[in-house]
Amino acid sequence: MTRLRLNKKKIAILLFLSCGVFSGILAGAFIALTHDLPQILSLETFIPSSVTRIYSSDKVLLAELYLEKRDPVPLKAIPFYLKKALIATEDRKFYQHSGVDLKGVLRAIISNIRAGEYVEGASTITQQLAKTLFLTPRKTLLRKIKEAFLAFQLERRYTKDEILELYLNQVYFGSGAYGVESAAVIFFGKRAKDLELAECALIAALPKAPSRYSPLVDSDLAIKRRNIVLKQMKDTGIISETAFNKAKKEQLYLGKQNSNPVKAPYFVDYVKKVLEETLGSLRLYKGGLTVYTTLDFKLQKAAELAVANGLLALENRMKRQKTKDPAPECALVSVDVQSGGILAMIGGKDFFKTPFNRATSARRQPGSAFKPIVYAYAIEHGFPQNKIILDAPVSFKVPNRQNDWRPKNFSGDYKGEMTIRMALTLSENIPAVRLIEMLGPSSVARFGHTLGIESTLFPNLSLALGTSEVKLINLTAAYAVFPNKGELIKPYGVMEVVDQSGRLVWRVKPQKKVVMSRAGAAIMTDMLKGVIQEGTGRKARIINRPIAGKTGTTNEFKDALFVGFSPSIATGVWVGKDVFITIGKRETGARAALPIWIEFMTKALDRKPFQYFDVPDDLVKVRMDPLTGFFASDDSPRAVSALFKKGTEPRRFR
Repeated sequence: MTRLRLNKKKIAILLFLSCGVFSGILAGAFIALTHDLPQILSLETFIPSSVTRIYSSDKVLLAELYLEKRDPVPLKAIPFYLKKALIATEDRKFYQHSGVDLKGVLRAIISNIRAGEYVEGASTITQQLAKTLFLTPRKTLLRKIKEAFLAFQLERRYTKDEILELYLNQVYFGSGAYGVESAAVIFFGKRAKDLELAECALIAALPKAPSRYSPLVDSDLAIKRRNIVLKQMKDTGIISETAFNKAKKEQLYLGKQNSNPVKAPYFVDYVKKVLEETLGSLRLYKGGLTVYTTLDFKLQKAAELAVANGLLALENRMKRQKTKDPAPECALVSVDVQSGGILAMIGGKDFFKTPFNRATSARRQPGSAFKPIVYAYAIEHGFPQNKIILDAPVSFKVPNRQNDWRPKNFSGDYKGEMTIRMALTLSENIPAVRLIEMLGPSSVARFGHTLGIESTLFPNLSLALGTSEVKLINLTAAYAVFPNKGELIKPYGVMEVVDQSGRLVWRVKPQKKVVMSRAGAAIMTDMLKGVIQEGTGRKARIINRPIAGKTGTTNEFKDALFVGFSPSIATGVWVGKDVFITIGKRETGARAALPIWIEFMTKALDRKPFQYFDVPDDLVKVRMDPLTGFFASDDSPRAVSALFKKGTEPRRFR
């Protein structure tokens, strides 16, 4: 009897120890399985990745930025049939189970054992959500167990409708569509709330195999799968026999697919880089932000057409001249004079072939388009428009060089004494070089940087002829100083950014600086008006508005430019080749770039009221002879009207 009691005691101890060991194993297994599971509490602050949209100033959608194309919508905005179709297809007992369908799991286990491999998952909607939010898609038994644990936790913390809403906004539907709203737009070109029964069934059919069933991949297979879902909806009493028969006969009408959804791609790329630096890539591509830009889409389209026409005309001339490849490129940038906002931007002929932005990144010699900076510095230092300068052969000693430098005029001839107004109007080289020698190349280079030129300006005499490379956007901003009363505004493309709740995230504060006197800016504007009325920019007189500007051409016709402005818009155009070779004989700024500028500015100014350039009270307009600088009568055939500071104007008759 005693031995029997001892045996029972041993058995009890053994059972206790066995239970302890088994419990320990279970606990260890549980800890091993769950120690690296994510915290469900993180969903309390979870914000799904959303699409950031970039708009023009006239509310045209320019681009969408995203890592996953997703537009979260509330459950109430999702059609009844779409919710019911998804439940009928993916998880009929969704509203009954606690996260895991045990019968479904047992059925799947038996199927997998029979097949000898993983063929069926039996995941509920909650499990699929857990996998989408927290786990990798790799099919393993360990992952399925983790998925089940997470599903139970989700069910404990959230209502069924909250889980369904999360799922519908997270699940992948194929062809880059994440969430039902994105799927509706991509496949049918409409909002989810506007989907019809057949469309709801098709979208609900996709999570099973999104890459295979996507209607953009295989429309016939998508329709077959859609009809299976419709039958399931009929069998579960969601729709009637009549509705089923009608829906399954409906043809598939897909929304218009835009193979190139980005508008103004060079500008969008420019803006993206600014936003990445300011907000960070993660927030930009996942934050669902709305970006309002300065771009005027109507002007952008006008710029694109003008550039296309200009390049076509140039290419036709190049064919006749048998000029060597490659094809020419073009850049255009237009800014609002008063605000500094970029109105239009083209960085090349085709962004999707060459995304390099020649308007903002390329450094090219501006040729004579740099001369206004030299003349502006002279005006600021008291030189009146009738200051006489000599246009005659000249040579300069160059340090460490055996031969002297002998600049030449483009025309090849010399006109003797003339006013600086006439020298700029006719774009004569030698007067510009003589002028920079008087002023000092280093001083002019510093002034160029003051006007917004960011690249290196080499302080030598040839700087006056535009031998130092500049960016088109900087040169255009420098010209905009003249009609803007001497104030420089650094060009910018983003006005403001708001989040999904409409709260302001970032608003640009334009960088402004007064860099010239108001009087000096007005006189420079007046001199550049002379280029249009009397000089190398005569073609632009067709615009018949107050405009001003300057042509630019480099050696061997490698670069052709025209930069000019009205009282409200400043625009720069560059034409050339990326490989620094000629674009063709006699392809000057007036021939290759100015027609593009004229076509664009004509359309741009059509929408603007008639405006005049600023003339401060301390200036006076006087008729003068542009060759001699003397006062001229109204009936003088050579006379031009020119602005002077009071007390410096010409007073004598010739």
